Amino acid sequence: MKFRLIAGPCAIEDRETAFLIAREVKAICGDLDIHYIFKGSYRKANRSRLDSFTGIGDQQALEILADVGSLLGVETITDIHESHEATHVAQYVDYLQIPAFLCRQTELLLAAGETGKGIHIKKGQFMSPEAMKFAVEKVQSTGNRNVMVCERGVTFGYGDLIVDATAIHRLKSHGVPVIMDCTHSVQKPNQTEGITGGDPTMIETIALSAVATGADGFFIETHPDPKSAKSDPHTMLIMSQLRPILEKAMKIRNALQ
Repeated sequence: MKFRLIAGPCAIEDRETAFLIAREVKAICGDLDIHYIFKGSYRKANRSRLDSFTGIGDQQALEILADVGSLLGVETITDIHESHEATHVAQYVDYLQIPAFLCRQTELLLAAGETGKGIHIKKGQFMSPEAMKFAVEKVQSTGNRNVMVCERGVTFGYGDLIVDATAIHRLKSHGVPVIMDCTHSVQKPNQTEGITGGDPTMIETIALSAVATGADGFFIETHPDPKSAKSDPHTMLIMSQLRPILEKAMKIRNALQ
């Protein structure tokens, strides 16, 4: 199975930025023989503050996702938060993502599975790798076997996440591809100002340790200028750093095969 990269901006901000990122990342993945899936949230529902950016408009964002997929010839993914979204959103993308906070929501998982699209389930920050088998089983009960699970750290204290080095190995026991979320795992949630912080200098460390322990792919939110991004500016990887990290990761993966 080819190594996978799910990458793009945290949220769809505009057409130009989405295509700029998708073209650049597609070229990198082509050079490194990586299966690329473009990611962009069409709507941000899990926000700390009421005045946080939530999107440019559902339909406009979904149409940009569809155009990226059809015009650039890449697969696409976006997240859904409620079961009623699944059928409509599935018309525009190849994969549906289940956010970590919602990975136990039975109706959401079943609705996503019933679309027949690929399903990417983020592991809850409050869950063990072993407990994720139930989320996988819920989707697979619909007859949909195209499931991935994603490690993204465990809540530690009040303002940090910890990545367990054994998590990838334990998640692989569920028999589905395991993706490492290299950007959300460096988050520092629950900041007093109501904006999630993070330490993007640790993204490479997370990525290289994950591939060394058997990850089947990465989830990386990336942007040409993270500081100007409308969502998650403190955790996205600046796009110029993506290729060097992936080159190192693929050397490690190839050495282990």
